[in-house]
Amino acid sequence: MFENLKSFITNYVEVNEDDITLESRFIDDLGFNSYDFMSLLGDIETEFDIMIDESEVLNLHTVGDAVKYIESLKD
Repeated sequence: MFENLKSFITNYVEVNEDDITLESRFIDDLGFNSYDFMSLLGDIETEFDIMIDESEVLNLHTVGDAVKYIESLKD
């Protein structure tokens, strides 16, 4: 899941995949703006056939947060 998410991230912001860690923060570290972040989440929903609850979006600060949340929906 982490490797797939890194690939998605590089479609939205100019960052080297090797620089993305589970602790990377979408906005502070990776340079996402709110539009890019919401677009990323929409693509993740489509790719993984999941629905991300709007109330959970505010809890997705780091790549690790997103990985854990996506994996919890896939169980």
